Amino acid sequence: MKFFLNRKYNDVTELVRACQRLDPKAQTIFYDRYKSELTAICSRYAKTKAEAEDIYQESFIKVFNNLSEVADPNAIDAWIKSIVVRTAINYYHRTTKNELRSTGPEDHVASIESDDYERIIETMRLNDLRDIIGKLPDGYRIIINLHLIDGYSHVEIAEMLNISDSTSRSQFYRGRNLLIRKLQQYGINSYEIP
Repeated sequence: MKFFLNRKYNDVTELVRACQRLDPKAQTIFYDRYKSELTAICSRYAKTKAEAEDIYQESFIKVFNNLSEVADPNAIDAWIKSIVVRTAINYYHRTTKNELRSTGPEDHVASIESDDYERIIETMRLNDLRDIIGKLPDGYRIIINLHLIDGYSHVEIAEMLNISDSTSRSQFYRGRNLLIRKLQQYGINSYEIP
């Protein structure tokens, strides 16, 4: 891995262990190692770039405060991602949860029947899909990201957001329908295999 060339840390395990010893150089390398990937995750949950950066910073404070608890450095990637997602959810709770409770008339769209929507979404370029999802109202965007992108079940989402799993399903289907409408506005009605 290029990342570890010409460094005193040969692999992730050594880097994590150095961070656990509070080595400032290791902590800087560790922070930079994850920045682009985790900032992208934060961006999916945030309304603005500034919010995404706040979530990222808050996440890494939690990471560094709890890094000593990591017993298996090889599982660090999944551990950090879960902290980032949960920090984004907590940020959402503090700042924007009211939108989930009050949906406007434009959010009550007729159900769009499409067995192809999952295949359409799976085959789109990820950046295009993220841009379109980013334009959804907060409540829908959060649940679409958690379920469709991050793979959480509705029961897990319900626990994270302190809502019922039926509310999660309802918000997901409404968000999915709105997402399909937005895809249609971009001229994406179906996906043709080349």
